[in-house]
Formats: sequence, structure tokens, C-alpha cells
Amino acid sequence: MKKRLMTSVLAGMLALSMALAGCTGSQETQAPPNAAEGGQTAQEPVTDAGSSGPKQLIYGRGADTKTLDPIRETDGETFRVTENIYETLVTYKETSTEIIPGLAESWTISDDGLTYTFKLRQGVKFHDGTDFNAEAVVFNFERWMDKNNPYHDEEGYPYYNDMFGGYKGDETHVIESVKAIDSHTLEFKLNRTLAPFLANLGMSPFAIASPKAIEAGTLAEHPVGTGPFKFESWNRNDSITLVKNTEYWDSGYPKLDKVVFKVIPENASRLTALVNGEIDLMDGLNPEDVPNVESNPDLQLYKRPPMNVGYLAFNTEKKPFDNPKVRQAIGHAINKQELIDAFYAGLGIPAVNPLPPSLWGHNDSVKDREFNLEKAKQLLTEAGYPDGFKAEFWTMPVPRPYMPDGKKIAEAIQQNLKEIGIETEIVTMEWATYLEKTRKGEYEMCLLGWNGDNGDPDNFLYTLLDKNTIDGNNIPRYASEEAHQLLLRAQTVTNLEERDNLYKQAQEVIFEDAPMIPLVHATPPLAGKANVLNYLPHPKGTETLRNVDLK
Repeated sequence: MKKRLMTSVLAGMLALSMALAGCTGSQETQAPPNAAEGGQTAQEPVTDAGSSGPKQLIYGRGADTKTLDPIRETDGETFRVTENIYETLVTYKETSTEIIPGLAESWTISDDGLTYTFKLRQGVKFHDGTDFNAEAVVFNFERWMDKNNPYHDEEGYPYYNDMFGGYKGDETHVIESVKAIDSHTLEFKLNRTLAPFLANLGMSPFAIASPKAIEAGTLAEHPVGTGPFKFESWNRNDSITLVKNTEYWDSGYPKLDKVVFKVIPENASRLTALVNGEIDLMDGLNPEDVPNVESNPDLQLYKRPPMNVGYLAFNTEKKPFDNPKVRQAIGHAINKQELIDAFYAGLGIPAVNPLPPSLWGHNDSVKDREFNLEKAKQLLTEAGYPDGFKAEFWTMPVPRPYMPDGKKIAEAIQQNLKEIGIETEIVTMEWATYLEKTRKGEYEMCLLGWNGDNGDPDNFLYTLLDKNTIDGNNIPRYASEEAHQLLLRAQTVTNLEERDNLYKQAQEVIFEDAPMIPLVHATPPLAGKANVLNYLPHPKGTETLRNVDLK
């Protein structure tokens, strides 16, 4: 089964890689009129059986959104909401990372892979009534890429930095220029080839916002996009309410009249709310509660396709974690299978590499460190810590798809480490603060994880572990020149087989250096009421609700 899946994925990515590189000449991708999903014809909304009232769906989740300006953030709780308000130039199929048209109807790629020309949809408007056009896209990109732009955030944008090689003027910046050829024709010129360029454009942070709202400085609190739902209200740490965009460009969508994202921090409490009919959908279902959902005729179970990793990160800039032997020792001291048995109820597999085995480029030949406390003690002694040491151990305060109970998992690891003389103090804090402080390197050890955004290995390996992404998504602050050269080369070559080999080499380097200990690749369970229709969890961890309906 796994072998067939990998063959299918590799074949699909080969076709995509050829399109990205333009290696058979200038190519064009075209969307059929009113295509909701690569040829799916839009339908008229379905009314509730026996009800003429508005259709409202309440989505229960574990934490609040940080800000409603998606370019500023990297977390799933932000994108869970913003994907319903904003749209990107290209997007992905409902259940895969295959690229399909979004706000751009079609595109062509030059033979040298350095020029991308997009034809944009006509008649699309932002929620504030202003026109979506090529000038609006240029306005957004200039804001993101130019530090001197008056609307650029002085703290920068982690995802833009990580996906496009820094900012305008940086030696590694990918985008040379973004130009409006006419109101509905857009041209990108690149400084160098970037194989995952299209895949990156489809990511949630690169959604196009209304220039008028950007100029007003209100985007973070009052988002304005082109998406199927419009922002209505935000009650911090409680709920965000969106309403149907009645002038949405794709006729017949969305099906729902209102969506409420409701914060319920505890997984068990969220399930109780679902059973009691207080919410309609929930993420963060405890794996041990899966049988209860399956046996309840009023509920339905969903399993999100796995494209994630939960990991233990070390701040490689701080002692003693600047020593690879210390990091390797801890890798030998953690019993991953016990963690999975205790906290994932079989819905997970031990992780060896940051890159999940479900993606092409995964190096199956890398064999994990065995759980061996004596080997761990030996490595600590060689590193100069025969008696161990003390350290703070940070853990997330909220359940995540890759880690259903961070505190309990931290406590289990704490006991493992105690057996080799490492005494840890578990520290936690509010989620937004946790993300900010770990990104700035204010921790010593921490638990975190990653859900892939676009199905390309670059989005795991370069994003999480390249020296250019420190202060972005490179939480370990890992700065290997050897890994950097491999990952940069893998971005720029257009041959899929060569890219695959480069990523495999990079994983060998990363495994030996151990800046993080990958713990698990999870299959996150979700649950919903039986009357929810057309909800399809996406591998990237969040999805639009434009197709969802209630019966």
C-alpha cells in the first residue's frame, strides 16, 4: 500500500515539476468557467430539509487566531479562518496538493523557468467593493517583499522570507519583479529558478488582500479578501464569525450562510459540545475517543491525510544544545513508540526525518536511533556532561494535530531524560506568546510541530532547517552550510530525480546533526455531526468551507 502511494505521489510530482520548470517549452494551465475544483461545475445552494432558516455551522477548535492578516503568521489557527476570507492566485485540489487555478485562471511559464505570466479572473471584487486586478496583486507583493514599502511590517513576514529567499535586495531573494501588464495580466520575473514557485503561491499566507484595507491599516482586525465568506465579528479567545459573501465570483458558493469558529481549549470539552449539539465540527479529537465517535450514529469521523511532523527542538545556539552529541544522546533517550502507544491510539508512526514518508524525497535508508539509555549516557559523557544537566523544557498549551496533548507528552519525555541525568522544568504559556518566543529562540528545548503547506519537500526541509530561515520557521536556529547548499540546489534544479536525491542527502546531514528529534507523523482525527456534508479535511491542515453544506 505504502509503495503504491509513494509511486503515485512521485509520478504526480514529476508532472508538476515539469510544469514548474517549463521544461517542455512555454506551458499554459487553464480553468473551465466557474470551475470549483478542476472541472467541477458549481451548483445552486441546497436548502435545509424542513427548514427555511439560515444555515450556520459552528467549528470548534482549540485556540484563537493570532491575527487576521495571514502574511504575518505561520500557525494553522490563523489560516483556518483566513482561508475562508481570502484567496490565492493558485490553490490546491480538495484532498491533495495538486495545483489548480485560484484567482488566476491560467498561467504560462517561460522556457528558462524565470518568467511566469498569469491571466486573472475578471469581475472579481474584494469584500469592500473594490476591484481585484493585477494592480492589487502587485500592491500585495510589493508590501511583502520590499522592506522600504510604507505598509511593510518592520518585523517582517516569516513565510515570505522562508519561501522566497528573503526580501528585495537580499542576495538570495527569488522574485526580481512583479508587474501588471494590464488589469488582468500579471508577470513575475525571477532572479533564479525556484522549482516550488507555483506551489508556494498557493499557500495561505500569500492570499491577496484589498489594497484599500491595507492602506487603512485595519487588516489584522478587519480582514478584506475575495473569498466565499466575509468577516463579521471577533470576540477574542471566544469566537470569530463569518457570513456568506453573496457576491462571490463562483456562482452557487458558498453553501453556508454563516460560519462561527468557536474556541474550546480542551479536546474532551470540545467533543462534549459536539455530542450536545453546541457545535457542528471539531478538530483535535483525542485519539482514544475515536471509537466513541464511530459508534455514535449522530456523529461522523474524519481522518486528515498525514502530512505533518511533531518534534522536539533544541536551541542550537545555547549550551549545552550547541553540542551535537548532547542532541544525539537525547535522541537515544526518547521512546517514540511508547509515546505513540500512550497518546496517539495507533493514529501515528514514529518519525525518523522531519519529512513525512507520505511525501516524495523522504529518505527511507536513514535508520532511527534506537531507544538506548546506556548509549545516551555514553554520548553525554563524551560531550562533557557525565552527570547530566538542568534545562527548561517548553511545551505548547493547546492541542495540535501533530501533538494531541503537549503537556503529557512533555512529562513522558521528562521522565525519559531524568533516567540519563537531565533534569527538566516544564514551562508553558499562552499560544501566541509561545509561537513568538520560540521563533525568537528564547527557549532551550521545546515541543512543536509542522503541517506541510504545499506538498513539496522544500516546505519541510528548507522551511524548517535552512540557515536562511532562522527567525522564521527554523525554530532550532540550525545553520549547517552543508545542508544549506543541498537545500538551495534542490530549490533551483528542475529535474525531479535530482531534487529527490538532493533532499535525501540533506536528510542524512540533518539526522547526524540532530537539531531536532522528529517524534511522530500523526493521522489527526476530527469529528462532525452526521448532517454535515462535503467536509473534506485537507492534508495541509486547514481548508476552505466553501463547499460544505448542512442537510
